Order: sequence, then C-alpha cells, then structure tokens
Amino acid sequence: MSNFRQDFIRFAVQQQVLRFGEFKTKAGRMSPYFFNAGLFKDGASLRNLSQFYAQAIQASELPFDMLFGPAYKGIPLAAGTAIALAEQGSNVPFCYNRKEVKDHGEGGTTVGAELQGRVLVIDDVISAGTSVRESVELIRAAGARPCGVVIALDRMERGQGELSAVQEVHLNYDIPVISIATLDDLLEYLRAEGGMAGNFDAVKAYRDRYGVADDKV
Repeated sequence: MSNFRQDFIRFAVQQQVLRFGEFKTKAGRMSPYFFNAGLFKDGASLRNLSQFYAQAIQASELPFDMLFGPAYKGIPLAAGTAIALAEQGSNVPFCYNRKEVKDHGEGGTTVGAELQGRVLVIDDVISAGTSVRESVELIRAAGARPCGVVIALDRMERGQGELSAVQEVHLNYDIPVISIATLDDLLEYLRAEGGMAGNFDAVKAYRDRYGVADDKV
C-alpha cells in the first residue's frame, strides 16, 4: 500500500471523518464503519485532503486537461485539488456547475474555466452514481470528454446487483475511477494499527459479505 493511502486513512480517522461502530447505509445494511467527507470542514483539513487528491491523481498517471467539481460537495474539492496540483508544479484549470441555470450576469450552468478537452471529475464518493451521470452528461454536452472520476474512498461494496458503484460507472461510461484509498486499504490500516483488532474483524466480515472481489471489470 502506497504511503499516501495509509496516511489518508489515518488522517480521516484522526479527523473523525472515518468512524467505527454501527451505521445504517442507504441500502439498509448495518455497516461497521462510516465515512463522511463533509466533515473535512476547516481550512487545514481541506488543504490536507486536497493534497491527497493531488497525490492520487499523480500516482494514477492519467492524462487530463482540467478538473470539474459537481455541485455541491465537488466544488471545494475541485478548487482545493487545483491549488494542491499547482503547488506541486501542475497548474490546471477547473470549473464547477450550478444546480440551477443563472439567467442574469454571465449566465450559464458552469462557473470557472470553459469545459474543454479531457475533463477529470472530482467528487467525494460514488453511491448511486447520480452525480457522475449528471457530470458526464454536462461535460459531453459542452463538447468536452470526461476522462475519469476521482473519489476519496472506494467502499468496494455491491449495489443492488453484483457490481460495485465504481464498477457500474466504469462499465456505463468507460472511464476509470481513481480513489485515494479503498476498503482494502482500510483493512490494511486496521490490521497494522494497534488496538484495532475488533474493528478489523467487523470490517472484514462486512467486506466478505457485501464486497466485490476487486473494482476491475
């Protein structure tokens, strides 16, 4: 496991963004862990989170021309990632969308750079895939090409069928999904971290019951 992935899991636990216990998911399952990227809610944590996004993007070696942040959670993530990439010597444009079309001033549905070229979508997680679908449609309508999606944590968990949300995105849109960390990375962290044996057993049992073998299709 790359250091930045383990560092991200540790950081998320320290920020109480990643918690352990009993949590009911949207699918009605009782999960032994819960991840809420909305709890990265101050300047220092957003800066660190953005640096992790930048590291994951660079590690993927995926070619892209600009970033796109879907409203609302994706807006600060795309802006922060653009700043982190610039600090690392890669200055790329970014934009984000409005939930409603603006009918005055500059108008339109997007703010920031013009959508063009290969567009990398920055979001927190993929659950039902609604945000990705809307982003792909918006990007294609502008004449640009969605080239991938970057998320914080891949739960590697089956949806209503046999595929995970990440696998469904890859299958439906033929674009890669890059994650800072995955459920397997979380298990590696719990295995190595002292005092986490109970959490490891619970998360592994959940993984065995609801997880996919991997997120390749």
